[in-house]
Amino acid sequence: MADSVLLHFAFDPGSRCARLALGEAKIAVRETPVKPWEDDCPLHGLNPSGMPPVLKVGDLVLCESAAILGWVDDQTEGKLLFTRDDAERAETRRLTGWFERKFTDEVQAVLLHERMEKPLLRLGPPEARALRAGREALKGHLAELEGLTQGRDWLAGRRLGQADLVAAAHLSVLDYFGEIAWATYPALKDWYVRMKCRPCFRSLLGDRLPGQPPVAHYDDLDF
Repeated sequence: MADSVLLHFAFDPGSRCARLALGEAKIAVRETPVKPWEDDCPLHGLNPSGMPPVLKVGDLVLCESAAILGWVDDQTEGKLLFTRDDAERAETRRLTGWFERKFTDEVQAVLLHERMEKPLLRLGPPEARALRAGREALKGHLAELEGLTQGRDWLAGRRLGQADLVAAAHLSVLDYFGEIAWATYPALKDWYVRMKCRPCFRSLLGDRLPGQPPVAHYDDLDF
């Protein structure tokens, strides 16, 4: 395979999803961390939106996680990210869309803005009202995921797939900041422990945000 480079920001859920999918598929890439808010960020010459992640495979440029996941699916002949079961494939797409839209709009756009973007961009302290709103929305989403994990081996059904990678990418960023009360969601916690133990997850556990250390259990596989 041609020399492959992944440009990513470690605390962007889409970037984490791409890293998990590439790792799960055992596709070797060189990871290049970037800061998309800086004027000279190399992303700006590759992706019109200026957003990570971007995967370069030779002359091929894949912009953002959906394109990268689609490429990974092609490389693995559809055997990694999706099952052959029609119901599970449909559920995988539903959950992926849910995280990309509703979860991102109601939770990540609020909590990550307050906890991560404001310190990075020096936009002032977090707003208590926004934090409360984001945390209340998060509780509802976590309750939904708890219900799914109580009755399934993996989020979309009987085997690990794209839905698990997308969910783990989003939840791991929130876990870094200590935003998830895992004791309240025991089935979801068990699922997350299994995700953390997968080899593809190891690089994520080493991520650190300057000036903001993770909660104590972040890189603990048995927390």
